[in-house]
Amino acid sequence: MSTNITWHEGSVSLTERQQLLNQKGFTLWFTGLSASGKSTLASALEQTLLHSGVNAYRLDGDNIRFGLNKNLGFGPDDRTENIRRISEVAKLFADATVIAITAFISPYRADRDSARALHQASNIPFIEVYADAPLSVVEERDPKGLYKKAKAGEIKEFTGISAPYEEPENAEIHIKTHEGTVEQGVQQILDYLVKNNYLTTEQITK
Repeated sequence: MSTNITWHEGSVSLTERQQLLNQKGFTLWFTGLSASGKSTLASALEQTLLHSGVNAYRLDGDNIRFGLNKNLGFGPDDRTENIRRISEVAKLFADATVIAITAFISPYRADRDSARALHQASNIPFIEVYADAPLSVVEERDPKGLYKKAKAGEIKEFTGISAPYEEPENAEIHIKTHEGTVEQGVQQILDYLVKNNYLTTEQITK
């Protein structure tokens, strides 16, 4: 725990920054089982937003473990620390008026609630996106062969097989990825963002 430190308030308020850059920052937090479609949706959404001139950045669960979180494993404590760190990073992006798009299994409800509370404390919107697909579907998809390895005992503490996944109870956006296309999922997210005044129709139809 750091001591003898003082928060240094800048000269630009969040509202002023949003007005100057003509964009609101917020975090879209994708959660779901491995192979549920989180990263696919997040990547497609990022591309759509950027091509519309909207500043967005994707933070992917695997990618983050190559750098910032490379010293963390997959036990309960390390999973919690993984989400704590990325929550702070996402909040910084959103505070800079970037749309932070995170794609993490984030299996524990308490960790996702903590991420939400962190954002709310800074008046930054946090939007949970549940990429929902049944275990039978994600096991069949299994693009990385991870479920097969987990069932064979080659991977320990694998979410959905030997470690729990706690489904969101009140996600703002619930996408059943096995019932629609990626394009339909992205459109569902965009519709929500426009309806709730996070984006305007003009911003995403440039």
